[in-house]
Amino acid sequence: MREPAFWHRPPSLLSRLLLPLGAVYGEITSSRMQKAGREAGVPVICVGNYHLGGAGKTPTTLALIDLLRELGERPVVLSRGYGGRLQGPIGVDPMRHAAADVGDEPLMMASRVPVVVARDRIDGAALARSQGASVIVMDDGFQNPALIKHVSLIVIDSRRGVGNGCVFPAGPLRAPLPLQVARTDALIIVGDGEAANGIAAQVAARGGPVLRAQLRPDAGSIEALKGRRVSAFAGIGDPERFFATLRASGVDVARQQAFPDHHPFTPHELARLAEQARRERLTLVTTEKDLSRIGAAATSFGAAIVPFAVTLAFDNAAPLRALLRERINLVHSRRRLGA
Repeated sequence: MREPAFWHRPPSLLSRLLLPLGAVYGEITSSRMQKAGREAGVPVICVGNYHLGGAGKTPTTLALIDLLRELGERPVVLSRGYGGRLQGPIGVDPMRHAAADVGDEPLMMASRVPVVVARDRIDGAALARSQGASVIVMDDGFQNPALIKHVSLIVIDSRRGVGNGCVFPAGPLRAPLPLQVARTDALIIVGDGEAANGIAAQVAARGGPVLRAQLRPDAGSIEALKGRRVSAFAGIGDPERFFATLRASGVDVARQQAFPDHHPFTPHELARLAEQARRERLTLVTTEKDLSRIGAAATSFGAAIVPFAVTLAFDNAAPLRALLRERINLVHSRRRLGA
């Protein structure tokens, strides 16, 4: 899905016309969010968004995995597997699964952490536990009530914030903002912009930590593109952020093309991109997530694609580390007492 431009402008006539539909959608989601969930048997940490579209959730999930391992935990990621055909529950195997099977984000993460894909989150949690998970990290699912969440971390882009603040389809929000803020344990703001400052103040007023973080380009990716002019393309939630990151890293972006989030690239599109790059003597570059979705086709049309990797680094991870330790220890203690 490509986000409408009016979602990220002050409320327009079109967004106002869509407000009644947004009210209905918001009421349905609100009612769903307030349903009672089930315990997974281990701590559940959810990494989610208030809104549709991208904000850096996948790199945040991977950074969280590193923090949990530092705390001595054995995390397993639980994902719905958006864009994949398999219902699950199934453990993702990069050697035998493609993005069309399990989704691009689970496939990309599976080389770094065990990942379970399941449409039914309860069944997925059971499989994660059977794989030795001491902690389950839910990739998305903040609005899904199936499992009780012991920590809900919300990721938000510092430049985009929550757009016009309206509920889908009038805006990008998945549910009314007050309900979502009330269920937020910590807010992670990616970048140095100010669009999220108002929400940060609301979360802080409730006692939740607000963390700043940056997307850091991988040194190897920068080196691979040194001295080259590139044709950049991406089918993620915020392609413009990807293009801006390339330029901020000193990469000479001669061409750029944005596709909808989770876009399934066709052989014709890939061939066109390759031919254009050859004609203009450009190097093709895309995100790791996009390359996982392209898969084996990346080597089938005569032009190499360089993946541009980024990692998320917290300005100060101490408040998040303390929150995780407190909540995880509480859940483990309750289990021991109940055993």
